[in-house]
Amino acid sequence: MVITTEQMLLWVAAVMWPLARISAMVLVMPVFGGDQLNATIRIAVALMLALVVAMQEPPLPDVDLVSLEGAIVTLNQVLIGLTMGFILQLVFSALTQAGEVIALSMGLGFASVMDPAQGVQVPVVSTALMSMATLIFLAMNGHLILFELLLTSFEVMPVAPSGLDAEAFMQVAMFGQTMFAGAVLVALPAVASLLVVNLSMGVITRASPQLNIFAVGFPMMILMGFVLLLLVLPGLPERVGDLALEGFQLIQVLLGF
Repeated sequence: MVITTEQMLLWVAAVMWPLARISAMVLVMPVFGGDQLNATIRIAVALMLALVVAMQEPPLPDVDLVSLEGAIVTLNQVLIGLTMGFILQLVFSALTQAGEVIALSMGLGFASVMDPAQGVQVPVVSTALMSMATLIFLAMNGHLILFELLLTSFEVMPVAPSGLDAEAFMQVAMFGQTMFAGAVLVALPAVASLLVVNLSMGVITRASPQLNIFAVGFPMMILMGFVLLLLVLPGLPERVGDLALEGFQLIQVLLGF
């Protein structure tokens, strides 16, 4: 059997172009995109999924892999993968924003730790909410749903020189308002209750000026903050599920399902 250069390039393109889309999404998607998993595991997952796509023999453009047009095709695949992963990352960012607001309200804004998922310092309350949201996301098989959307995307939006248009990126930007709305819904019960606690401490200080508000108020705010977090947590799975569902629906709209 004689293998020509054209056949070899065709086989490589059948793996490399799907790999560009898949690896870009795995790089930024929740759970797999953080530092919890090392690069070897992420590369292995992306390569395995790319081989699965290649075995399905998806339609490929009649473009030379090493040409300028081939580079444009690769860039479009990377943008598609980054967009899919970024949308779900916005869902988890809503929990981070909610945790920051709650931490500032209860006086733990200065207690920051390194978030392995985003590589930045966030309040410890945000880290706790992110850990719980990750477990909820895995329990609802969100990662499997995202992988299913990714593999199906090669059927509804095959590898081609064209990709997402400007309207699609505008919809992703507008999805940011959903992130902030979700953060408000998660943080509002705790923040509103802590505001009432702050008002009550102000009344107590006004009635008894001899009371050291710094010695009494700060521990009380932190204690009430943890109590309110325990009361807020039962509603967290529903909030995470709603935000993840809206993210999946946006991905379907962008890909043309």
